[in-house]
Amino acid sequence: MIRVLVVEDQQAMAGALEIALGAQPDLVCVGAVATVEEAVPLVAAQAPDVVLMDIHLPGADGIEGTRRIRADHPRTRVLLLTADTRPSQLVAGTSAGAAGFIAKDSPFPAVLAAVRAPAEGPVYVEESTLSLLVSALDSLPEGPARDHRGLTPREGEVLRLMGQGLGPRAIAERLVVSPHTARGHVKRIMAKLGAHSQLEAVVTAARSGLLREFREP
Repeated sequence: MIRVLVVEDQQAMAGALEIALGAQPDLVCVGAVATVEEAVPLVAAQAPDVVLMDIHLPGADGIEGTRRIRADHPRTRVLLLTADTRPSQLVAGTSAGAAGFIAKDSPFPAVLAAVRAPAEGPVYVEESTLSLLVSALDSLPEGPARDHRGLTPREGEVLRLMGQGLGPRAIAERLVVSPHTARGHVKRIMAKLGAHSQLEAVVTAARSGLLREFREP
């Protein structure tokens, strides 16, 4: 069973999510609250596997909530519900440790897919949201230059595919290697870039100009 906590201040939506999640044979909703301040102690008490949280909440927002929850409970996946698909919001959520982003108008099967996504997989981003982020990577302001020359040519190829929104399995198919090999490349890239997720690695690479170097001419 996957244990899910809902953090949503719109009562109707919170109630609908609580009922719908509870109706799934492999999911159990351990509660529904409206603020980060309520959610943090409930995570400690109920140990949910997944927190499904709105970005815009009264008081601390979902990005700050993600940061607090992940600091004390690193194995808990936080999925952010959002109607705000500005790249800056997605980057901030990724840096805080979010495991995924789901548009608030997504069909319920997309929400279920995100909740059921494996913990060791890439950050889950609903397809339309991911396309917005990937298309905006070139416009992200570049930070201070960093030396990422430790990436091998093969890791550069993998990084380029990560920048297209592909996960390890799709990368393996594209490069005709095993999924295990592709996952190894992704993990090494994340380590070299100091990233905690695939999406954070792509954003870091874009900001440093590295992603542009490895893109196809």
